[in-house]
Amino acid sequence: MDAPARPVTGPDPQLSFGELGTPLSAVTFVVVDLETTGGPPDSDAITEIGAVKVRGGEVVGEFATLVDPGVSVPPAIIQLTGITTAMVTGAPRLREVLGAFLEFCAGAVLVAHNAPFDIGHLRAACRRHGPSWPRPAVVCTARLGRRVLTRDEAPSCRLSALATLFGARTRPIHRALDDAKATVDVLHGLLERVGGRGVSTLEDLLALQVEVSPAQRAKRHLADAVPEQPGVYLFRGPGDEVLYVGTSGDLRRRVRSYFTGGDKRARIKEMIGLVERVDWVVCAHALEAEVRELRLLAGHAPRYNRRSRFPHRGWWVALTDEPFPRLSVVRTPRADAIGPFTRRPNAVDAVAALQDAVRLRPCTQRIPARGASGTPCALHEMGRCAAPCAGHLDVEAYRPVVDDARALVRGNDDAGLRRLSATVTELAAAERFEDAAAHRDRLAELAHALGRVQRLSAVAAAPEMIAARPDGERGWDLAVVRHGRLAAAGRARRGVPPMPVVESLVASAETVRPAVGPLCGAPPEEVAVVTRWLERPGTRMVRTTTPWAMPAAGAGAWGAWVGRAREARHTDPERAGTSREPP
Repeated sequence: MDAPARPVTGPDPQLSFGELGTPLSAVTFVVVDLETTGGPPDSDAITEIGAVKVRGGEVVGEFATLVDPGVSVPPAIIQLTGITTAMVTGAPRLREVLGAFLEFCAGAVLVAHNAPFDIGHLRAACRRHGPSWPRPAVVCTARLGRRVLTRDEAPSCRLSALATLFGARTRPIHRALDDAKATVDVLHGLLERVGGRGVSTLEDLLALQVEVSPAQRAKRHLADAVPEQPGVYLFRGPGDEVLYVGTSGDLRRRVRSYFTGGDKRARIKEMIGLVERVDWVVCAHALEAEVRELRLLAGHAPRYNRRSRFPHRGWWVALTDEPFPRLSVVRTPRADAIGPFTRRPNAVDAVAALQDAVRLRPCTQRIPARGASGTPCALHEMGRCAAPCAGHLDVEAYRPVVDDARALVRGNDDAGLRRLSATVTELAAAERFEDAAAHRDRLAELAHALGRVQRLSAVAAAPEMIAARPDGERGWDLAVVRHGRLAAAGRARRGVPPMPVVESLVASAETVRPAVGPLCGAPPEEVAVVTRWLERPGTRMVRTTTPWAMPAAGAGAWGAWVGRAREARHTDPERAGTSREPP
């Protein structure tokens, strides 16, 4: 599946109108201003929202409403804004206003004076009340003013000062709609100024807000030949080494952002200073891009990437191969293993939880199949081990314990999880809340690990799965998955019969030979990416060699319980969630 990357070489091609950027005259701006109680963004501190929608220099809409913050307005805020508690009492609450405001802003670039304040409150409101933050482009007129105006003409970049400088028709008075109208005039004044600097597109305007070093700007030409298609990009250094790998739905726009200061991370700025060349691989769709990124990260281990560079590094919990099996933490997955865990202590905790669930022997000594004559340990006296080391249990009598462990791992039986849940309930009933919380957290992590490996192994077990997703343009994104790995990817565009494309992909797909382990040797991160794509609403299964199903008694049924337990850990570590019933 891996194809050679395409280097940026040769003369620069002529740019299309799409590649030139979005003209400012075609951009819809929503200029917004908020009034608040002075509280932090994490509270419902907003008392008023005012916004003006403009396009091509003309006002095309307004949005204004008071908001009930649910608390009294402080006297200092009343004096500043004139908004009293009586004015906001009975006004709609923020959760009622938020959806309408986001609809008003849909598809627009947000503008605010001191944007981090206003946008920070709106983003926090979305986190609390449910609508996902649409992550629009944002222009800050205060920051833009500091970049464009000299200190002589603008000693202060406060809204009132810039409104006076540009002769705003509305005077800012700390009321949301009036301040938004004043900001509109400031924005138009600033756009006239930047036009003289050759800034004519939205992309140039956004870049102008960011402090960009001369070294970054000088390498901007490296993005000129990168196509506007989905795929993976690679930054290469002086020795042709791969410095960084990333993926994007629009390669050219993403690569270009690195040279215009779009990424403020210090290590990325350092990396850009070393870049000599950009390579890329165009992909059929987002799934192929994600998988190629993971494989390139594993193959090159770029020093400026922090994740996914070592996909096979991890810890697994597996049964040992001996007459009286026990649980062991290993690097290489075996059949019926659980994992991978990124840290060894997490794997050790899983071992402890499993031993409580299925009563496997905890000792590490090797016990012969016959003639064991050891001395029982304290765990035998506590009823937590049947002491096969002392010959109290033969291989046949021990086998049901091993079968229970395998059934739990495979999802054939969740009796072990229910035993742990019963222990949590008993401890809570005895008011031993700290012990109950500790057992609850251990059970939650074990159920999560079991659910993950059962979910991924269900995909990895299938020799071949062929799936399709709508591409948003009345065509189909297609994928051939073999033992959890993406073996081929393609696209049937609108009007193209998809089945001939499917058969062509199957004929040319990568051959995958399964290995030992629950994921058949596939990298866990790749199987996870493929599984998420298959599980997304709208994905259709074209055909599969074996049924794709989750075990009915698997840990997946405990997902809601795990979510409640994790929430309880953060809200009330000692008490909350200890009495929740299992599924």
